[in-house]
Amino acid sequence: QVQLEESGGALVQAGGSLRLSCLASGRIFFNIETFGWYRQAPGQQRDLVASIGSLGYTDYTDSVKGRFTISRDNARNTVFLQMNSLKPEDTAVYYCNKASGPSFDWGQGTQVTVSA
Repeated sequence: QVQLEESGGALVQAGGSLRLSCLASGRIFFNIETFGWYRQAPGQQRDLVASIGSLGYTDYTDSVKGRFTISRDNARNTVFLQMNSLKPEDTAVYYCNKASGPSFDWGQGTQVTVSA
């Protein structure tokens, strides 16, 4: 069983920054997994916005390129998402999980709200 715990969400003004964290615990070989950050806005599907492979290769959806940076700390089983130049359209609940293969059980997510 793997548990995922996201944190760091908040209410910020447009143009602001946030850093999200995701701690993975339980029966996991964290180092070998490709992880991603997803977001889900009200009434919308959950979409992958950034991913990071076991060797550090990163990928981003077009809407966040140049503004978001995903990183990982394998020693702490933690994935981060640095979000800069936030826009109101970034408002969503943010989740982390595997970016490929069967997902782990989803965590509670962390709410990011960007005011205009």
